[in-house]
Amino acid sequence: MKTFSTNNKLSFLEKTGYALGDGAANIAWRGVATFLFIFYTDVYGLSPASVGLLLLIARSSDGVSDVLMGIVGDRTNTKYGKFRPWILWTAIPLAATLSLLFTTPNLGETGKIVYAYSTYIIFTLLYTANNIPYGALMAVMTGDDKERTSLGSFRMVGAFAGGMLVQGAMLFLVSYFGNVNPDITVSEVDQSTYEVRISSPNNVENANISTENGIATFQWKQGGEALEEPAKSLSFSMVAEREYVLTVAGEQGISTEDILLINQEKGYSNSIYLMSVFLAIFMVVTFLSTKERVIPPKEQKTNLKRDFYDLVRNKPWIVLLMIGLLFNVYNSIKQGITVIYFTHYLQDQLLSATYLVALMFASIAGAMATAWLGKKLGKKELFIYALIFSGVVNALLVFCGPDNTYWIFTIGIISEAGAAVFPTLFFAMLGDAADYSEFKNGRRATGLVYSAGSFATKFGGGVAGVIIGAVLSFYNYDGLNPMAIKGAIPGIIMLMSWIPAIIAGLAAVVMVIYPLSQPKMDEITIELNRRRETELALE
Repeated sequence: MKTFSTNNKLSFLEKTGYALGDGAANIAWRGVATFLFIFYTDVYGLSPASVGLLLLIARSSDGVSDVLMGIVGDRTNTKYGKFRPWILWTAIPLAATLSLLFTTPNLGETGKIVYAYSTYIIFTLLYTANNIPYGALMAVMTGDDKERTSLGSFRMVGAFAGGMLVQGAMLFLVSYFGNVNPDITVSEVDQSTYEVRISSPNNVENANISTENGIATFQWKQGGEALEEPAKSLSFSMVAEREYVLTVAGEQGISTEDILLINQEKGYSNSIYLMSVFLAIFMVVTFLSTKERVIPPKEQKTNLKRDFYDLVRNKPWIVLLMIGLLFNVYNSIKQGITVIYFTHYLQDQLLSATYLVALMFASIAGAMATAWLGKKLGKKELFIYALIFSGVVNALLVFCGPDNTYWIFTIGIISEAGAAVFPTLFFAMLGDAADYSEFKNGRRATGLVYSAGSFATKFGGGVAGVIIGAVLSFYNYDGLNPMAIKGAIPGIIMLMSWIPAIIAGLAAVVMVIYPLSQPKMDEITIELNRRRETELALE
């Protein structure tokens, strides 16, 4: 904390250690963004409107908590720095609260709502206490804005790797931990058609049945007749020792070993418990492997009123706040609807895991290319092009039917490669906004500036939850009612395709007014380095 050098190059190991922190954060955030909505509706039994309202209310307070955490971070002084200690202090509490989100105590309807609100609000507060210092740490590890862009690329690779871990492994872990091992008999009716009789020695409130290959379709059978529409998986509640009879068609040679019955409640809970352990470990590694180097000007005095005055006059920060909100709504709608889309439109839930992993590889490629593209085009211009490109491509999903798996994957991967640019540039540009404030006002409040990043992430997710809940409620979606699910398919398609594309278009329009061009940032970086060298020379 005592030295500063214009040689602000960071080692590969330090960048990697920093990246693990966002890998940990994305185990929490992408796990929640991707799976909590369907967990609340299809497993915990809450209505889509209730879940959407919960997400909005819980995150509406984030503007206050994020700003407070930025203030606290700026005023934290320890031998480890201002921001690093918070990463260590919150690692285990955040992991524990994530586990509680996916735990389902036996409560009545009101009790479930109270429990969901309580655990989710605590989760968002702990995430704030962890993620704002983590984001601000980027700005004080180096004073070079180009090196910060490189660090941002490492960060996003870590973030997408963490997302890949949770999104790719989650559903397979759910299948592993939630395996019921029921009593099953399979009788062949004719070629590729079978009668399946199934029972369990225990009650299973949230059972889901499918074949291991995910190809065959299931129908309930009663009195020799198949009921309702066939589906590749069915969700239902099982009563102990009661026999359930279904017709299975579409695969040959089906045996009892091919039938997969999952206790979704047990599967989701145990899977998240395991993920939470990795979260805590990664956070500790980040704390141990990073170092703070950039400090506020020596003559700067603590003045909260002045900090806020500087912040509201910081035009780059205000624009980034709006941009962050919009692109997080865009990303959160896509993440929140993906599992529902694959489960109920493509009727293949496990395929969504493959899709999400493919998107993570695309995201890593996009993040790795961002630093190079940013140098060639400038951060502002690249952001605008990426918003337009990703949104337009994503809208093409509206033309895909449930059998167009190839095109769904192709469109999703291409769109996601463009979307990876958003967070990579955004957090690097928040550092630019902090530099701009120091350049213009002679004062630096890095934590307060980075509060915009956390607020935009969480509140954007809340707005996305409301949009998803409102659209699904309009179409009378009920995750436990096959006929209601069928009627909600048009809304699910809208949420997967052109609704997020409209949000991306709005963000591109707002980005046009962002004032920091690359030549301006070069000027700011040179001047701030000169000031810091002068300050050290006078000591």
